[in-house]
Amino acid sequence: MAATMASGGGQGSTGQRLRARGYRLRCALYRSPLYRFLLPSGGGAGAPAALGGDTWPGDAVQGSAIAQGTLTFVGQSILNPAPLWSPPAAHEAWLAALHGFGWLRDLKAMDSEAGRAVARGLIERWIADNARWHPLTWRPDVLGRRLAAWLGHCHAIGADEVLTAALVSSARRQAAHLSRTLPGPLAGGRLVAGIKGLIYAGLALPGGEAWLRRGLQLLERELAAQLLPDGGQIERSPAVHLGLLCDLVDLRTALTAASQPVPEALTVAIAGLSPMLRLYRHGDGGLALFNDSGEDEAWRIDAVLVRADARDPTPTEASATGFHRLAARRTVVIVDAGAPPPPGYDSHAHAGTLAFEMSVGQDRLIVNCGAHPSDPDWRTVQRHTAAHSTLVLADTSSAVLRAEGGVARGPRQVTWQRHEAEANAWLELSHDGYRKPFGVVHRRRLYLAASGDELRGEDSAMGRGDNRADVRFHLHPDVQVSLTQNRQGAILRLPGGSGWRMRAIGGRVAVEDSIYLGRGQVRRGYQIVVTLDRPEDGDTVKWVFAREKRG
Repeated sequence: MAATMASGGGQGSTGQRLRARGYRLRCALYRSPLYRFLLPSGGGAGAPAALGGDTWPGDAVQGSAIAQGTLTFVGQSILNPAPLWSPPAAHEAWLAALHGFGWLRDLKAMDSEAGRAVARGLIERWIADNARWHPLTWRPDVLGRRLAAWLGHCHAIGADEVLTAALVSSARRQAAHLSRTLPGPLAGGRLVAGIKGLIYAGLALPGGEAWLRRGLQLLERELAAQLLPDGGQIERSPAVHLGLLCDLVDLRTALTAASQPVPEALTVAIAGLSPMLRLYRHGDGGLALFNDSGEDEAWRIDAVLVRADARDPTPTEASATGFHRLAARRTVVIVDAGAPPPPGYDSHAHAGTLAFEMSVGQDRLIVNCGAHPSDPDWRTVQRHTAAHSTLVLADTSSAVLRAEGGVARGPRQVTWQRHEAEANAWLELSHDGYRKPFGVVHRRRLYLAASGDELRGEDSAMGRGDNRADVRFHLHPDVQVSLTQNRQGAILRLPGGSGWRMRAIGGRVAVEDSIYLGRGQVRRGYQIVVTLDRPEDGDTVKWVFAREKRG
């Protein structure tokens, strides 16, 4: 089977730019001290309706740390933050996580009155300290996550009548603001997070019927725009894909608990996203590291798939999303064979076209470097092509990346052909990301043997040439590596005990330092680099990773 994937754009991105511009203009009104008088006052009658609670498992150890004053979110820890809601050392992603209140599930996991008391106290403090609009804390996605967390946990934390009344009053004001601003500056998974909060408010709060109707209308529109025919999500990020599926499963649960009909579009979306999520998983159960993704926890992904209750088999190719999965015995190879997402949906995009990852059973062998969940400096570095297991030409990325996120220019044509015979599988791939700066097309061939004991590849720079090319294979930090005596390959030892040998023809082989951020923390590791100093048109590096036979 063959396909060509072209980078997108057009009407949708224009609409997003106009909405974002309108939102920025309205922010002047939101900043005004008078704006609070335009939001509803009073809490209405009664407590929030129960929505089935937040059933994702929390981390009791993390909850205990929060109770003792250590707040760790997105890879950053702050002890006794001061001021609580805006410590100066905090990254923006840390602040978004703090104000999103998803960590309430960790306090709930403590299963103690102490944990519930801390949860109640922090909600009370937020209501007292954050009544006025703020560009981050009232940002639509952060606000939506906070509403969903509050309304999903308010019964579990034992809120009394006073706190319940204050929570309902604050939630109504936030929901009214959210309804006015959506979709605002948001796109992709972040927009769905905001919509989720509006639907929760419509289901749980007194007089919320209009918010529910608007939220469901926005949801159906976004599902049509974001979900691709193969079950992938338009941002092409395994982490975003997982988060979106979590949000949609939550929405289905909440609608069912409130005796509301579940839209067919929501049911179809969950059924499509679930098998595609399996395509992104390695043998250890975690996610592949493409486009701002970390490994995540295998048990969490298992829980999402169980609750999604979608039983279609794992796909091997996703032509619309642009990913392939080669699997043989215990070996899994996951390949990025797609162009960057269209403008407006590219904030998580990396310059990793034609990169691949490889795992053997529970052990990751070849990886991409991942992405730091909060540190913007690390995130910038990790987006470049050199942080991925693919060919890098002239120390230049295959896409021009914007500093604020997104892609200014990237591959426009990415092609692939897939062949399978007798359980052997191979891919023939190309991208033109180097055509404009260098007149070169990168062609890559990958072949996985049916035994799972051998992965072969070829990388070529087709075109004018005359620029140094490096084919990089980043290794998981737990993999031991040493050059062979003839320096034409490397010997590898995986944590599980299996030995592998890498050989290359057509370039110089070296072992260099690498960085791995798959778990959100910086870990040092190694990479194998095969270099062509001045490749001619069509010069090819041939390489193989083969399991060592036990003698």
